[in-house]
Amino acid sequence: MKDNVMTSLQPIKLSTLKTACKSCSLHDLCLPLGLDLSDIDRLNEIIKRRKPLQKGEYLFQNGNTFTSIYAVRSGSIKTYTESEQGDEQITGLYLPGEILGLDAIHNNQHPCSAIALETTSLCEIPFNILEELSEAVPGLYHQLFRIMSKEIASDEALLMLMAQKNAEERLAAFLINMSTRLKQRNFSETEFHLSMSRKDIGNYLGLTIETISRTFSRFQNDGLLTTQRKYVNILKLNELKAIAGIGRHAAENSADDSVAG
Repeated sequence: MKDNVMTSLQPIKLSTLKTACKSCSLHDLCLPLGLDLSDIDRLNEIIKRRKPLQKGEYLFQNGNTFTSIYAVRSGSIKTYTESEQGDEQITGLYLPGEILGLDAIHNNQHPCSAIALETTSLCEIPFNILEELSEAVPGLYHQLFRIMSKEIASDEALLMLMAQKNAEERLAAFLINMSTRLKQRNFSETEFHLSMSRKDIGNYLGLTIETISRTFSRFQNDGLLTTQRKYVNILKLNELKAIAGIGRHAAENSADDSVAG
């Protein structure tokens, strides 16, 4: 069966794969393998455009069998694990143009749950077909390794954040990371909607909701930003970067190395 699939595939240049699905506004930000359907019509059958998830709906749950990886087209997804006592620990936030599900490859099952924080559209890429395509595209494995390397770097950055920074530095770093990732996707770097609740932000950063609220208030009183419900307007981006201990180039590199925030 696999041989039949492979013999039907024609040689594909990686350069043709670096522009993504022409129907998607995130064409240059999604999976590095590209998926240019104008040049590779058969890939239209590989990508599954899922019915949008509504807020609170699961994409997958801890322990589910791994079959696909997913690219966020719009909206946002959070991933989390649960302790034996039922305590939730948020492990990631995924924005448009970002990939999730790669952490399930090694064990063939998802080690966390993924839930929509708002109405979210995704593309689903069945991993078995992606593996077969990788054999026809020499540079594709390198791209997949690069994505997985980003996830490792993101985990390391979070550990450093938890170990070395106080509450103001953690929240500032979180906001700068959001800002930089959104800027790379041609959204505003200073005005954006936080899909995560303050409770979730606190959980992710290892802080209480009260500390998150006080720190947001402090930032507002200092004129660094304004908030209205989940809407954030950063007024002094460079000062916020300074609090986070992140220079301009470091912030850009940090976002480059972070698939999941």
